[in-house]
Amino acid sequence: MRAVVLLALCAAPAAGQEAPAFDPAPVVTCLTAEGGRDCAGRAARACMEGQGGQTTLGMNQCLAAERDLWDARLNDAYRSGMDRITPVRAKALREMQRRWIRFRDAACDYEAVRYEGGSLASTVRLQCQMELTADQTLRLEASLAEGG
Repeated sequence: MRAVVLLALCAAPAAGQEAPAFDPAPVVTCLTAEGGRDCAGRAARACMEGQGGQTTLGMNQCLAAERDLWDARLNDAYRSGMDRITPVRAKALREMQRRWIRFRDAACDYEAVRYEGGSLASTVRLQCQMELTADQTLRLEASLAEGG
């Protein structure tokens, strides 16, 4: 029960602190103009530069928002790909994604462990998740654009 209360307190902005405003436009604009790995992190950085984005909580909210942006895009690519590829390839894609999720979670937990539960651990974990999810999204989109 204490964990639930603690999570609820961590998820809500501190009294008087507004949640930072997240705008996906920097990522979307970059992907439209240039594409590529350099687009990852742009919206989170812009969010962190805004009101409330400099606190640990604000940074975490910004990073989580961009991670979720990439995750939604990854899920869209995955669903689209599953609809267009052969059953054998669909099975391989499903297994690859399941293993990739385990890899991402383990890799980001490893990065966070360096901070031994300190306040930066969650920020480092979210940064890692955002970056790896962006990488996987771009990799999957490129693979499916080339025919799977």
